[in-house]
Amino acid sequence: MPRPRLALVPGEPAGVGPELCVRAAQRAWEADLVVFGDRGSLQRAAAALALPLAFAAADAPAAPGVLPLVDMPHPVAARFGTPEPGNAASVIAALQAAAGACLRGDCDGLVTGPVHKATINAGGIAYTGTTGLLAAQAGREVVMMLANAIVRVALATTHLPLRAVADAITVEGLQRTLRILEAALREEFGIAAPRIAVLGLNPHAGEDGHLGREELDVIAPALAALRAQGMRLSGPLPADTAFLPQRLRECDAVLAMYHDQGLPVLKYSDFAHAVNLTLGLPYPRVAVDHGTALDLAGSGRADPSSLFAAIEACTRLARHRRHA
Repeated sequence: MPRPRLALVPGEPAGVGPELCVRAAQRAWEADLVVFGDRGSLQRAAAALALPLAFAAADAPAAPGVLPLVDMPHPVAARFGTPEPGNAASVIAALQAAAGACLRGDCDGLVTGPVHKATINAGGIAYTGTTGLLAAQAGREVVMMLANAIVRVALATTHLPLRAVADAITVEGLQRTLRILEAALREEFGIAAPRIAVLGLNPHAGEDGHLGREELDVIAPALAALRAQGMRLSGPLPADTAFLPQRLRECDAVLAMYHDQGLPVLKYSDFAHAVNLTLGLPYPRVAVDHGTALDLAGSGRADPSSLFAAIEACTRLARHRRHA
C-alpha cells in the first residue's frame, strides 16, 4: 500500500503552529507531509528554533529537514505573539486549499494547527471554527470527536451556551450524530462492531425523570430506535461514573451531550497527546487539541506532542479508510 500523503496547515502564523510544523519536519514519518502555508512564517520559525529547514515541490517525498510546500503567502509579515487581522483571508485560504486537495484525492488526509478565531473575525470573515468551515466546503454533516490513547469522546453539541444545550438535543440530531460516529469507528478506526456509551444530559442521567426528562423523552427513544437497527449502544448513562476505567474498557467511544461534560475528562487523562477529529468528512481530518499559545510563540518551549499525535492518527485513519 502506498504511503499516505497528508496536507498539513500551520494555522495562525503568529502562534506556535509554524514552529510545530518545523519540528515535525525534523522527523521521518510513515506518511508524506505537504504543508499549505506561508514560506516566510515557516522560515522565521525555523530560525527562532535554530533548526534546519528546506522546501521542496508539493509532490516531492518528505525527508527530515525538508518540507514539501504549497506556498500560501500572508500579506502581512507575522510577528510572534501578535496576530494580524490582515492575514485572516490567507489563513482561511490555506485551510480551504488543503481541504480541496483532500477532496480531489491529491492528499489522503488533513492535519491542522491552531487558528485564532478572534483574529479571523476581526479580519472581516465570519468564522466559528475549522470544523464548520470544512463541513460546509465538503457539503457534509460532521461530528467533533477528541481522542487520546485512553478515551474517545464525541460531542452531541459543541460550542453552545449551557442554557441552549437542552433545546439543541433532539432525537433526529442524536441519531444523525451516532450514525456518523459509528460509521467513522468502523471505516477509519477499523472497529468491526463499535460499542458506544451515550451519556445522559442531567445529573444521574435524570434519575427517572426527577432531575429532568431529556433522558426519557429524547435520548432513550433515540437509542432504542438505533439499537433496533443493530447498533451497540449503552445509555443514557450518568456522566459522573461513565468514565471509570472499567466502564471505558466496555466501549470504543463515549458520546457526551455537551462540550464540558466530556472534554475535561479527556484532557485530564492525557492532554499532551490528545487530538481533535472531524468525523463525517470524505477524508480524515485531525487537529491539535490546543490553542495558538501566543505567549509561547517563538520561544522554543511549545510542546509538539499533540501535532505529532495528530500526524500519527491521521496516517492510521487514512490507511484504514483506504482498506475499508
